[in-house]
Amino acid sequence: MEMGFMWMRRMGIAGYNSTLLSKPSMAALFSAAHHKPISFSNVKTPLYLISLVPPLRRSLSARASCSPVPPINLDENCSDFDSHCTTISGKGSKVVLKEMTYNELKKWVQSHGYRPGQAMMLWKRLYGNNIWAHHSDELEGLNKDFKKMLSENADFRALSLKEIRTASDGTRKILFTLDDGLVIETVVIPCDKGRTTVCVSSQVGCAMNCQFCYTGRMGLMRHLTAAEIVEQAVFTRRLLTSEVGSITNVVFMGMGEPLHNIDNVIKAADIMVDDQGLHFSPRKVTVSTSGLVPQLRRFLHESTCALAVSLNATTDEVRNWIMPINRKYKLDLLLQTLREELRFKHNYKVLFEYVMLAGVNDSDDDAKRLIDLVRGIPCKINLISFNPHSGSLFKPTKEERMIEFRNTLAEAGCTVLLRLSRGDDQMAACGQLGKPGTIRVPLLRVPEQFQMAVGSSP
Repeated sequence: MEMGFMWMRRMGIAGYNSTLLSKPSMAALFSAAHHKPISFSNVKTPLYLISLVPPLRRSLSARASCSPVPPINLDENCSDFDSHCTTISGKGSKVVLKEMTYNELKKWVQSHGYRPGQAMMLWKRLYGNNIWAHHSDELEGLNKDFKKMLSENADFRALSLKEIRTASDGTRKILFTLDDGLVIETVVIPCDKGRTTVCVSSQVGCAMNCQFCYTGRMGLMRHLTAAEIVEQAVFTRRLLTSEVGSITNVVFMGMGEPLHNIDNVIKAADIMVDDQGLHFSPRKVTVSTSGLVPQLRRFLHESTCALAVSLNATTDEVRNWIMPINRKYKLDLLLQTLREELRFKHNYKVLFEYVMLAGVNDSDDDAKRLIDLVRGIPCKINLISFNPHSGSLFKPTKEERMIEFRNTLAEAGCTVLLRLSRGDDQMAACGQLGKPGTIRVPLLRVPEQFQMAVGSSP
């Protein structure tokens, strides 16, 4: 076994620490060894942020042409990944219409000799008027020559529907196939109060390796394009509006870390809130992050949409373990950044998400520390029931304990909500999306004081 770890050291995997990591199997190590040689930056990247993924069975499409994903350097520009992944808005000579903002679409239409008014008519048929067009035959009222030009030069769809699974509570999990054969998952959550939320994915897999999240076991395969993100919302309106009513809310809480794919996420969110198109309210489009501080700051400057921060712990010790990104951006830095940035946002509250893990982050002391941590930050707190999945060591906090925890926060003046599981019988609940392959990102070793709580041996 030590030979395997010697190989990892020789390969230059900086930040490896045998006291923190569970040892992967030799089969996984040798499978990874046969990949295309990996390039490494000078920035020391912990092993938990490295995606060891098998080569794709087919080459990536022109939409996102990527070489094998190297270790992720989570600096301000995420340059290690982005330099290996180029997003291209089309297949061959065709453009993908949903990859463009309205201004980009207008310029493209004009470049083909048509008036800006034609661009607005097309935009409304892509996103509004209950049409949500998927091909040129659905563009009623547009000029015949214009439709012919579109059919020859543009693609309407970025996704293909694979399957819809319906949970016992009415939650739908939609599986979409991408042009390169990869699969992403989108969740639609109906609510009795006339609100229906679509939970969209922003990446195939995820590089963050949060220990309670099933998607994290996949590692990161690639970013989604803006079109692939937007089309999840368009597709759900087209497919399910007649069944569940109007889709009113969007949350970027599916597969992936949205702010790791910040360019495409901001662009997709801008398209979603355009008042001539999908027309979602910016306050009803929420982008979640595990805590990438530079990208979080950029998002607050550039986007009018809502922000959620996945907190999940009240000490650096615990957060370092269950959310390894905390080793780069500590709690103090994350929370102080929010205090500073929100001073310039009028009537804006951040949503803190707190997944409750029995015996790990649900004590009375955790509740008291959480009150202190969020003091001075305009916020709401969502207490989320942990949703078990294959290979997970954690257990959900009992509902009675969640209520006690909530009451402690509420008595201190916090605005706090309980979010119970939805769609868990179809693996559609928070933290259950994705399908890890045979090679999985390794779990971190459980700190000694929590081994009894998670049933782990030393």
